[in-house]
Amino acid sequence: MRFLYERQTRRFYVFLVTACIAQICLLGVCGIFQAQDIRRILVDRELAAASYLLAADVSPEVVAAAWNHREVTEEGVELLNKIGHTKQTYSYLLLTEQTYLPLILILLCVGLVFAAVILIGAARFFRHREQVYEDAGKVIARYAQNQFAMHLPAGETGTIYQLFGSIEQLAQSLQAKSEMEYKAKMFLRDMISNISHQIKTPIAALGMYMEIIMEESGNEDVVKEFSRKSAQSLERIEHLVQSLLKMARLNTGNIVFEKQKCFASEIVEQAVCDLLERARREGKRILTEGEPQGVLFCDSDWTKEAVGNLIKNALDHTEEGGVIRISWKQSPAVFRFNVEDNGCGIASEDIHHIFKQFYRSRTSSDRQGAGLGLSLAKGIVEGQGGSISVESRPGEGSIFKINFLI
Repeated sequence: MRFLYERQTRRFYVFLVTACIAQICLLGVCGIFQAQDIRRILVDRELAAASYLLAADVSPEVVAAAWNHREVTEEGVELLNKIGHTKQTYSYLLLTEQTYLPLILILLCVGLVFAAVILIGAARFFRHREQVYEDAGKVIARYAQNQFAMHLPAGETGTIYQLFGSIEQLAQSLQAKSEMEYKAKMFLRDMISNISHQIKTPIAALGMYMEIIMEESGNEDVVKEFSRKSAQSLERIEHLVQSLLKMARLNTGNIVFEKQKCFASEIVEQAVCDLLERARREGKRILTEGEPQGVLFCDSDWTKEAVGNLIKNALDHTEEGGVIRISWKQSPAVFRFNVEDNGCGIASEDIHHIFKQFYRSRTSSDRQGAGLGLSLAKGIVEGQGGSISVESRPGEGSIFKINFLI
């Protein structure tokens, strides 16, 4: 009886059962009235026969005995055959014109009414079902055109609505895939635009440096100076390309974070090691502080990348003689990294935008960086289920906080 799980089908089935019960009750009532008519006719015939026999001087005792007599004799059968009252004509005898024709008409009317009710109910049921199928077809056609504003009927039971639910799940998958493809296209478009914009400056500077080196080839000091600047431009181009590739992999979901138990001191040491030379060259100090045995559950390489990007951002916004402090602390529920600097700080109008890709404040226009490091760090941390935040005061420095749940 699975077909009764659907509400409309269940209603139609109840309607059919009710109609059948109503017809049976109506026919029963008609039968009762018809039986009463037949009984009245038979009593009238008995009264007429008794009156005739009494008028013919037949004694009342004989008449009474005749009504109670049950034995059939050949003489009686022969007499009734002669007058045409046989078993073959018994129904006609009972159902005279007073009862026979009305009974046929009643049964015919009851049958017609019952058929009409069933046909009307079936027509309404199938019209409603056809409307459901038609509406579902329109919605599915829109799904095929990547239009997901409308939805199939839901909240009902039954096989057809289970099918609608499966189609809705498929449509949600198609919608998610379509949105991902759209975001990937938009990301690729923006990425190409930003790459061309970001890489244009170091390439132009590199070309200018090479022209100066060629023109001043005999001047050793000039050659050294602009060779150093050329190397810095090449390093910046390489860093920009690598950051863009990592950001592309992160945004398109091609990175699988392999989490395992890691020592925080090792992550920080590796992140700092790559930047010590730059800090020394720029006259800045990098200090670390934390429990040597502090352990967290994360992807070591990518977490090192995130911490390293925060340190690079601190170096970019700290003047000569500045200090960058990296600390970590483990609590019962959270493992936290802090990257603190005493640089220029972040303006209040910029602090809510600094994690956006390629975002650079007006005060950062003369500094290194392309606006990718913080966005990449945010993507790495949140991709592992962590969070990243910042506290800053202009002119006093900033504190970036990375939190991982234990």
